[in-house]
Amino acid sequence: MKRAHPRWAVWALGLGFLGLAGGCVAAAAGGAGAGYYFTSRGVGSSIAAPVDDVAVRTQAVFAQEGIALTAETTQPTAEKRSFKGQKGDLEISVELERQGDATTKAEVSARKNLIEWDKGYARNVMDKIVQSTATASGRSYR
Repeated sequence: MKRAHPRWAVWALGLGFLGLAGGCVAAAAGGAGAGYYFTSRGVGSSIAAPVDDVAVRTQAVFAQEGIALTAETTQPTAEKRSFKGQKGDLEISVELERQGDATTKAEVSARKNLIEWDKGYARNVMDKIVQSTATASGRSYR
């Protein structure tokens, strides 16, 4: 005897597939090899380069973008590094964390005030860090 599937089950399955497809689009937002995820305050990515290399590229992007470096911290084990800078009314933060010998988790935020974040500018900074790191290592993500 053939059993009919309830209509709600078919819709739930269809919506589930759409949700997975949407996740793929979000993951590919940064281009091939540079999947981005969005946080409540900015954007994050996994970059195929050691923390120290990404840190050098971050400082170069700060200089290129006219972001005045206001603070830099490095853990004694060099597992984590962070950079803070100011550009106009934006406070830019970059957090780097070692994920493996040649992989770095990076998160960028751009805060306008206590409750407003400029995710578009954070993504712009992340794009430049990813591209600069890729160029320096001879990779191309375009």
